[in-house]
Amino acid sequence: MKDISPTTPLGYLLLVLDVRADRARDERGASAVEWIIIAAIVVGVCGLIAAILVPALTGEANEISDEIRRQ
Repeated sequence: MKDISPTTPLGYLLLVLDVRADRARDERGASAVEWIIIAAIVVGVCGLIAAILVPALTGEANEISDEIRRQ
């Protein structure tokens, strides 16, 4: 395909299609990076929520356990 000149209609069409294919590849890579960033943020938020909830729930569970033992 290197022999086809971009000044011919077929050569121009192949050049345009090649440029579009390159853009699609670039966008897929950017999309993958975006998904990785979003996933990292979601994991971080879940970890933060777990770090807040686990001690609170453990404390409440211990209080309930102590109440049951007293009765």
